[in-house]
Amino acid sequence: MASLQHNVGILAMEVYFPTTCVQQDALETFDGVSKGKYTIGLGQDCMTFCTDLEDVISMSLTVVTSLLEKYAIDPKQIGRLEVGSETVIDKSKSIKTWLMCIFEKFGNTEIEGVDSTNACYGGTAALFNCINWVESNSWDGRYGLVVATDSAVYAEGPARPTGGAAAIAMLIGPNAPLAIEKNYRGTHMAHAYDFYKPNLASEYPVVDGKLSQNCYLMALDSCYKRFCNRFEKGEGKEFSLLDADYVAFHSPYNKLVQKSFARLLFNDFSRHASSVEKDAQKKLEPYAGLSEEESYNSRDLEKVSQQVAKPLYDTKVQTSTLLPKQVGNMYTASLYAALASIVHNKHSTLEGQRVLMFSYGSGLASTIFSLKIREGQHPFTISNIAEVMDLQSKLESRNEFSPEDFVSNLKLMETLYGAKGFVSSAKHSLLRPGTFYLTEVDEKYRRFYSQKLVSTDGNCGNTELANGTNHSEL
Repeated sequence: MASLQHNVGILAMEVYFPTTCVQQDALETFDGVSKGKYTIGLGQDCMTFCTDLEDVISMSLTVVTSLLEKYAIDPKQIGRLEVGSETVIDKSKSIKTWLMCIFEKFGNTEIEGVDSTNACYGGTAALFNCINWVESNSWDGRYGLVVATDSAVYAEGPARPTGGAAAIAMLIGPNAPLAIEKNYRGTHMAHAYDFYKPNLASEYPVVDGKLSQNCYLMALDSCYKRFCNRFEKGEGKEFSLLDADYVAFHSPYNKLVQKSFARLLFNDFSRHASSVEKDAQKKLEPYAGLSEEESYNSRDLEKVSQQVAKPLYDTKVQTSTLLPKQVGNMYTASLYAALASIVHNKHSTLEGQRVLMFSYGSGLASTIFSLKIREGQHPFTISNIAEVMDLQSKLESRNEFSPEDFVSNLKLMETLYGAKGFVSSAKHSLLRPGTFYLTEVDEKYRRFYSQKLVSTDGNCGNTELANGTNHSEL
């Protein structure tokens, strides 16, 4: 069966993020920093966050249920479910096990896969696991399902504006409109303490900002060179950014995305100067003799490379930045939010085009891979994916919090992290219909969830979801 599968990739996507958010320019004023520090310096517009009603489990339940319903997928047709997340809810019980509540009531308990964890790379590991399963002799003909979900929060300080929260679900199978180019991939793995979470009593990470940026760029260089080498061996011609119609990056904050794309252009210049325009060659030439380490620390190179890369950035990257700039850093979901943004913005003109994808997780793990976009067959078409995701409506239906209320919410969440014996207290009116939410955590740390529904008369109601022990209807 494996040899018969072609164009394996993403058949369908759904995106969920909470309605609660805070504007970055308001945070600048509240934090007393210079105007533009977050909006221009970081390149961020808005940041979504979870109240005590929501977490990575509730977001995952919401996005999976929505995907199955909107694409009319029989839950019995899911054969593998992989979750990528770095947000620790339980050190033993995977998020995937909570999601089994969706499938058990349909009699489907034969679903392989658990969670993948390595900072922001877990979603990509989960995707590759499902892709490999469909392409293998183990595939039983059913769909794979990938969920990338995280709530990114930081202690008070310069990293706090780089938070965010979201969950993205992706249905995996053959003949996909977003097909993985399986022969072209470049991976770089190493050991680094750039971002990590050693204190299990706190949700906040330890971050070395400068090291983290350098690790990201070094991993990008390594992955890109390996990707280019494989492409050139397979295609018999050089690869450059001109061979990619769009480029999507893992986005902790947009300024790093800008620097990263400029870094790829400098890579093209260093490998094959003729692949960049004459004016760019002339401006980059003074930096040709820099060592790799010197190039990472050269502010002049950073500035010049971003200037010469801007025209290409505007056409190949800008369209991917909608959700990362509006929702914030979504950790494992970040790269796929960039892909969703491309589909949303350009769905009518994407057929036949290539998207270059860079995934990075601190610690560190990274891969560059590519997608080729195909027409597909309904309901698995690019235009239908864009319609189902309905990103603009989701963005417009958010509730803006003041920075004061945002900080108060974070302080409450600090007290609830790892706690037991509490009932959630945020307003249910903040939730969209169809959203799952946490109702309580009992004295045995068991979590209980409900779903906000809309009845036939238009009034909102609730339905209970099981904890990990007992089961009730969704």
